[in-house]
Amino acid sequence: MRTLITLLFLGASVPLFSQVYTPPAAPTQPPAQQLPTDAGPAQKPKDPSSPLGQEIPMLDPSAETVTVGGVTIPLGDNRLLKARFEKYLNQPPESDAEAKAYRETIAEILQTISPLRNGKSPNLKEAFSKLPRAASYPGDANICYTLAEAVYSALLAKKDNKQLKDLNESIETEKKAIIREADWAARNERDSSLGNTRPTGTPQGGGQGGAQGGGTNAPARSQGAGANSLKYKDTLRRITEIEALKKQNIVLTEAQTIRTKTQYQVNMIQWFGQRRYEHVVMASRFYNQIWKDGDTTLRIDKNSDVSKLFSESIGISPTVSSLDSFSNEAIREVDKYIEAFNHLLAQNELHSASQRLMEAYALGEYLAPVATLSLEKKRRVALYVRDLHELYGALQARDYVRGKTLSDQLKSAAKDFPSSKVDSLISGYTLASDLAIEDAKAHLLARNSEKAEEKITKAAQIWPTNPKLQEFRTLVNNSGAIVTARNDFDRLLSEGNYREIAKRQYEFAPAIQGDATREDAFKQIMQNLIAIEAALGKAVEFSRIGQNYSAWEQLADIREQFPDDPKLGRELELLAPKVADFTLALDKARQFESRNPKQTGSALTWFLKARSIYPQSAQAEKGIQRLLDDILPES
Repeated sequence: MRTLITLLFLGASVPLFSQVYTPPAAPTQPPAQQLPTDAGPAQKPKDPSSPLGQEIPMLDPSAETVTVGGVTIPLGDNRLLKARFEKYLNQPPESDAEAKAYRETIAEILQTISPLRNGKSPNLKEAFSKLPRAASYPGDANICYTLAEAVYSALLAKKDNKQLKDLNESIETEKKAIIREADWAARNERDSSLGNTRPTGTPQGGGQGGAQGGGTNAPARSQGAGANSLKYKDTLRRITEIEALKKQNIVLTEAQTIRTKTQYQVNMIQWFGQRRYEHVVMASRFYNQIWKDGDTTLRIDKNSDVSKLFSESIGISPTVSSLDSFSNEAIREVDKYIEAFNHLLAQNELHSASQRLMEAYALGEYLAPVATLSLEKKRRVALYVRDLHELYGALQARDYVRGKTLSDQLKSAAKDFPSSKVDSLISGYTLASDLAIEDAKAHLLARNSEKAEEKITKAAQIWPTNPKLQEFRTLVNNSGAIVTARNDFDRLLSEGNYREIAKRQYEFAPAIQGDATREDAFKQIMQNLIAIEAALGKAVEFSRIGQNYSAWEQLADIREQFPDDPKLGRELELLAPKVADFTLALDKARQFESRNPKQTGSALTWFLKARSIYPQSAQAEKGIQRLLDDILPES
């Protein structure tokens, strides 16, 4: 069996005719039989259930992270983030008087507690007193109240530490007094029998009484006095107890300080993770005013995600200062994102603008530039994002008609919409499905039902909603459509409406299969139209680069071969005003050349003028050569 669809891709050279189709002089024998050729795509889609993969650029932060100052911050559940972003795009801005007063209060707190406060020292008490006012705003979520409690708890803990320090100082005073008293007693305390003597040696000669012996007398001392007294031992014990109590109080002070700092830092880390950067900055400044010991290291587990967040990103241990720095950097980045968003939106570059707004929202949804963005701007992005998501869904469902409509809408709405992949994907899959359907029709007409079923199944897998599937169903139910197609082909052929035949080529090719005369006419029409379209394509390229003379001459040459093609004539008419001087010179030259007698000099003058206008003109060059051959014939 043969399929005429393969004739569309024949590259064999054929003679050119004076019109698109030249009827044969006599009936011709049908050409030799050929094996059927698959006109579908060279490769079957790897996964018909998912032809897209992830080819379409989507407003979808797949990594679910955002990087600020070298630190990668996780955003959490991506689906939740997208839902919150869509909610944000459809809610009014926080620009009422209450919201404005809240942001002014936050700015006042930051200024009051700032170390760079216009020649004044930071005022912890004044800044602390403003926190309840800020906490009254619903959008604050009572975080300022939590910060006030943390500051208050830290100050109470610091007060307890002061009391323990005072207690240690009083204990130290008591210890010193006890030591002084014990030292004096050890040096000066004596027995009450001070001055009495007792023998200290043994008499020689053996008698008692000591007067006659050789012994000596010494002052008498008691075992219960001086350094040997029980009181002195009790004093030493009391000094030991005092030292132990002091060390216990010091340990309690340090433990209380570490515990309070840790509790305070937990709040800071939590607010940083929630992207409440202004609260982190306020907490950092309060921290530096409460504890002035220079210890700002965050007391968190080295194996925790927060610790890894900093250590793996920038290679250092996290500190209160680093949280403050990253929060300030995030605030600045959000300002830059919104600035870029406004610029892109003004340029109607909605695709990039929506991505910048998504990044700004993901990084700092509670900051003023994001919260106060006008609803009108957000709605433009919301409509674009909605269509973008619908396009993605339509392509995954392989509804290419709806996908093409949405793609056109997005291209008209956003001049930076990346449509290349969408358009090429739609074109490729729709063409593959259409060719598979045409093959199925050919196999059906050839009574090869198995091949027809295979091709139509392939077409349905590639494009389930292809309108031509209904045409195939109709063809199956009503084979009389073939007769209608042949009659239409004959009518269009007799009318000379060759371009309509080319437009309906996939309908006519199976219908005229097996009819040698019709096949030859169809082949000739398609080959000549391909040649015309190739010339039109070259002319378009020449016009695009400003070579209108080359474009006109390209079409004029092909027009001599196909003078009855309407599209070719239209294109020449459109180019005529742009090359009027050139065509006038050629017409004048041909008029003088065709006169009887021939006006060779005048004709040569006008051909030379035409060549001066367009030096690469092949028609002018041919005319000049013809006239030179007349003037100087070869011997």
